[in-house]
Amino acid sequence: MPEAENAYPVSGVGLGLRRDFFDEIRTSPDFQIDFMEVVPENWLNFGGQKGRQLKELTERFPFVAHGLSLDLGGLRPLDEPYILALKDFFKTHHIQTYTEHLSYCGDSGHLYDLMPIPFTEEAVHYVAARIRRVQDLLEMKIGIENISFYALPCQEMTEHDFVNAVLAEADCGLLLDVNNTYVNAINHRYDALEYIQAMPTERLMYLHMAGHFDEADDLKIDTHGQAVKEEVWTLLEQTYQYHGVVPTLLERDFNIPPLSELMQEVTQIRRYQQDGKQTNVR
Repeated sequence: MPEAENAYPVSGVGLGLRRDFFDEIRTSPDFQIDFMEVVPENWLNFGGQKGRQLKELTERFPFVAHGLSLDLGGLRPLDEPYILALKDFFKTHHIQTYTEHLSYCGDSGHLYDLMPIPFTEEAVHYVAARIRRVQDLLEMKIGIENISFYALPCQEMTEHDFVNAVLAEADCGLLLDVNNTYVNAINHRYDALEYIQAMPTERLMYLHMAGHFDEADDLKIDTHGQAVKEEVWTLLEQTYQYHGVVPTLLERDFNIPPLSELMQEVTQIRRYQQDGKQTNVR
C-alpha cells in the first residue's frame, strides 16, 4: 500500500470532463472537485476560444488525461507524431498523468471500439515494448486501464495474470476500472474481488467508477450511460479495504444528467473514501 496519499499522481475524487457541462464548471467559481480527467483526442486540435477556456480549467484544477486511440495492442506501427503532439498538449496544460486502454482499436483503419488483446506471453512482450516506446517518447510513465470485453481472446493465461505481466515488463502504472472488473466478472464468470486483489497496489494511479446496463443476470454491458450500480459501489468499498483509499474518478459518457446529479455520485465516492480512511486508521 502506498505510504501516503501523495504517493499517487492525484488525490481525492475526480470527474471526467464532458462538453455537456464544460461551460457550467468553467463559470462556477466555487465548483468542488479534487481533479478532472480529459480525453485528449477531443481537445488536441482546439485553439482559439475553446483552447483558452480549457486552459482556464487546467489552471484551476489538477488534470489527468485518458486516451482512446493509442492502439497499444494493434499491429500497425505506433503513431509517433500523434504521441509527440500529446506531449505538447500535456506540457501546455500541465498534465503529468496519462492513461490508455490495454486494448487494440485499429486494423486497416480505426475500429471505434476497444478490443481485447489475446492473453498470451507473446502479446505481453509485444504490448510491453510498445508501452515502453510511448513512455520514452513522452518522457513519463503512463498507466494502462483494464477494459471490458464480451468475447474471450486467445487465452494462455488469466486476465489478471496478463495484466500483471504487462505492468511488470513495461514498468508502467495501472488505472483500475472497478466497473469494468465487475462487468467482466459477471460476463466471464470469475470473482471480481479476487481480480481486484490480484492487482499490484504499488502500481495503482487512480480508479474509475462508471455505470453499466443490466442486459440479463449473466450479461452486463459497459455503457457509461447509467448511474453506478449498488454492486459496483460494494466492490469499490472492498477495493479500498484491500488497497487503501485510492484516488477515484467518476465517468459518464452517455445519457448525461444535470451536473448536480453527477455530483451526488461524486459525493458518494467521497463518503466511501472517508469511511475507508477511518477503517484503515482503526
